Amino acid sequence: MSIPRIALTMGDPAGVGPEIVLAAIVKREILSRMHLVVVGDVSVLERCSQEVFSRELACRDEGQLCFEHVAEPGGDFPLGQPSAASGKAAAAYVHRACQLALAGEVDAICTAPIHKVALRAAGCPHVDHTSMLGAHFGVAEPMTLFITAGLRIFFLSRHLSLRDAVDAISVARTTAFLRQAFGALRDLGLERPHLALAALNPHAGDDGRFGSEEQEHLRPAVEVLRGEGELISGPIPADAVFHQAAQGAFDAVVALYHDQGHIAAKTLDFHGTIAATLGLPIPRLSVDHGTAMDIAWQGKANPQSLLLALDAAVELAQGRLPRRPHPL
Repeated sequence: MSIPRIALTMGDPAGVGPEIVLAAIVKREILSRMHLVVVGDVSVLERCSQEVFSRELACRDEGQLCFEHVAEPGGDFPLGQPSAASGKAAAAYVHRACQLALAGEVDAICTAPIHKVALRAAGCPHVDHTSMLGAHFGVAEPMTLFITAGLRIFFLSRHLSLRDAVDAISVARTTAFLRQAFGALRDLGLERPHLALAALNPHAGDDGRFGSEEQEHLRPAVEVLRGEGELISGPIPADAVFHQAAQGAFDAVVALYHDQGHIAAKTLDFHGTIAATLGLPIPRLSVDHGTAMDIAWQGKANPQSLLLALDAAVELAQGRLPRRPHPL
């Protein structure tokens, strides 16, 4: 099996992205499994290496590591805070990684975190990585899958207000998304996946006493999928379903909104959670955390999520479902 080529974007240069990228490229066991193309401003990496780690950027364009230098005009930016300059640079790194993918030069993309305020300040029309990648690749509805210790989580909605996320729930949308989730799990090698749908309201609405979404939208969608022969459970109260999945009851859970799934994954293992974007021409993996501007450029950033994301990028690029290690 050939060694995959992975593009690693540097993220927002004012945040922890440069630090965790530097922490990754010195891991020889990581580089032994891939050809890694670091996409970003090499001068920023050199500065971070010197100022944060007191060392020179030792390895450049040799062996299984190379750099795709992307420099933005007017690239001066304040450290530890979002700005138009850092947002413009972060978007440019993603754009270049997508160009490499479309040219067939890389097999997967792995991303360090970007900042939504910085993107807006830069005039970027996209709210996050997922919408940005979808636009570059011409994919209207990419899927987000979180992978952490013993748990996989899909998200029916991502960056919406809670009110908008609730309003977005419907039989048609939930049914279509569940079909997508089953298809994604099969594409990743699960022949007969078992999916669980999280409920929205306490106690799954308690037969309408605490809300009607389960009766009006979620249960009808589940019944449609069962009628199509799929193995699906739910809607299951959200205070139970993620624990059950982590214990092995389901192959994945569909969360209904951003925080419902993020809280479950990050409470279980904050630094061990990674995000996969599915439905693109090539897989994209990412850390589960943000730019952490409050600790940026201080040598405090934990690179574990990025290391796991790179490892999963190799597995997905080779057509394997990333491992789902259980906590010790």
